[in-house]
Amino acid sequence: MSNHPSITIAGRRIAIDASPYIIAELSANHNGKLETALSIVKEAKAAGADAVKLQTYRPDTITVDCDSEDFRIRGGLWDGRTLYELYEEAHMPWEWHKPLFDYARQIGITIFSSPFDSTAVDLLEDLNAPAYKIASFEAVDLPLIKYAASTGKPMIISTGMADADEIEEAITAAHEGGCKQLAILHCVSGYPAPAEDYNLRTILDMKQRYGLVTGLSDHTLDNTTAITSIALGASIIEKHFTLDRSGGGPDDSFSLEPDGLKALCRDSSTAWRALGLVDYGRKSSEQDNVQFRRSLYFVKPLQAGDIITKDAIRSIRPGYGVSPKFYSEVIGKKVLCAVAANTPVTPDSVDLKRTDNIV
Repeated sequence: MSNHPSITIAGRRIAIDASPYIIAELSANHNGKLETALSIVKEAKAAGADAVKLQTYRPDTITVDCDSEDFRIRGGLWDGRTLYELYEEAHMPWEWHKPLFDYARQIGITIFSSPFDSTAVDLLEDLNAPAYKIASFEAVDLPLIKYAASTGKPMIISTGMADADEIEEAITAAHEGGCKQLAILHCVSGYPAPAEDYNLRTILDMKQRYGLVTGLSDHTLDNTTAITSIALGASIIEKHFTLDRSGGGPDDSFSLEPDGLKALCRDSSTAWRALGLVDYGRKSSEQDNVQFRRSLYFVKPLQAGDIITKDAIRSIRPGYGVSPKFYSEVIGKKVLCAVAANTPVTPDSVDLKRTDNIV
């Protein structure tokens, strides 16, 4: 039985010794159409993602309708808009949740969501969501974390913008709320985020510091950062996913398209398999190539009892003779039988004290 920290979502074990768990974040990429949201779920399944994730809020559960400077966005993708306007456009209508959950279950892909207040948790509980995700911006909302944790479901917390103390507080709140299966995601809350902001070595420190399943919420534009994180111990990869990056929605421009998600699922699995275990032994793919290593060969004919001189043997390919490490030991020895040129030096032809590692 593995001693690695693990969580299980809808029967899928997530840990460092399991293939990376890939979450396709639907976010606002439905662009106001249920049909688009359903298509995103379908394409996430086709690409090989383990789960698709929604965001459950209404504009009035996440902010207030106010156009004062405090509530207006300055800079970035959404410059000039009020928070309420943005969330009015981006939010997933609550009546869409059931058909999306039903469809995901019908085609066999796990579906869960990020709740942004207690009423969202209640809705998701009615739909029997198998897990909860706390978004980076809500990682400081300890009452929300505790409320979601009280369901007893597995929980994933993104840590964008949170410092080490705030991450510790969020973890404590989850445990105090009753969460028994917790994972955290290293995240940079830039949209998009440059790769150099990610400081992926932080994942190593997070794993050691908090002792939890650790992953990556990746807002870069390609898959390089995500694949690299696998080598540093990421067990979960979350990426925004859309049908068309040029679709014009709030999150489309920094989301993966179907080909990109398919590549992420394929390549993250390959990266994880390549990590393997510490193993200095000969690999199965190497077995047939052993013959091409160097070994000692007679390069001139000798009669039984002849002394082996330097011009009588060479270290050459192929590898059917004794190892080249016996070269100095063979020189000066007598051959035990007649040997032809271009034949391997073997323990039968030379009296060697050591005959280990013949090839």
